[in-house]
Amino acid sequence: MANKLIKQMGLPKSIANIFTARNIITAKDALSHTEFELMELLDVDKEEVTSAMAHVSEVVCPPCQTALLLLEQRVRNETLAGHLPTHLKGLDEALCGGIPFGVLTELVGPAGIGKTQFCLKLSLLASLPASCGGLDGRVIYIDIESKFRSKRLIEIGINSFPEIFLKKGMAQEMAGRILVLRPTSLSEFAESLYQIKVSLLQQQVKLLIIDSMAALVLGEHECGTSRQQALGVHVSFIKSLAEFSRIPVILTNQVRSQFGDESRMYSFQEPLYNKR
Repeated sequence: MANKLIKQMGLPKSIANIFTARNIITAKDALSHTEFELMELLDVDKEEVTSAMAHVSEVVCPPCQTALLLLEQRVRNETLAGHLPTHLKGLDEALCGGIPFGVLTELVGPAGIGKTQFCLKLSLLASLPASCGGLDGRVIYIDIESKFRSKRLIEIGINSFPEIFLKKGMAQEMAGRILVLRPTSLSEFAESLYQIKVSLLQQQVKLLIIDSMAALVLGEHECGTSRQQALGVHVSFIKSLAEFSRIPVILTNQVRSQFGDESRMYSFQEPLYNKR
């Protein structure tokens, strides 16, 4: 909005022409000066400058919105974009249908609580045929802590969807749709992300899981500030991947104890209601 042209703001033609003649073309140009500076530049009185600047400020200033309105807009957008149902009734109801498409969803909790198990089940749900309630697509699973277990994946499939996984060849077909990457350094991880951006379109990828990036950053950065900076850069790119591809993106994060009994959690998601 700062680059909106002065002549497009509905100012009186006389004052708009004066702005243009003095090479004040955009709202940013005008708002970069004080009223007294504009009085000298435009050679007009204070009342006229004050009125013009109030009008320009009103046009370019975004309207105020309540937190409730922002929440309602987000829920509405997520509903329109779609969800990946978790098949857990209470959770799907709380999430308005499941894991939303087009956003980054963070799973947070202490070690051993079941985050990876949940990610394995989501991987199966994304790879299931659409006729069975799945997304009928491929999954990219970035397994940073080497917790992915194919055997456990099949066990979850057989227990949760026996009518599908007990059919000949179905377990192999579903498992074959899940691509597992195991970067060993932050540079490898960054390279994987850029390669993934191409794969999201070319290979019908319907879900991206990162389990968990914090572990990789913790291993390479001892300083809290540099660690958070590294996380911020990569998480911003991951968020852009979610928006670009319009698929659900899951990132796990865990509470870690540091400096005695002090407990810290490296959190990436800004709106509280998006944390899973």
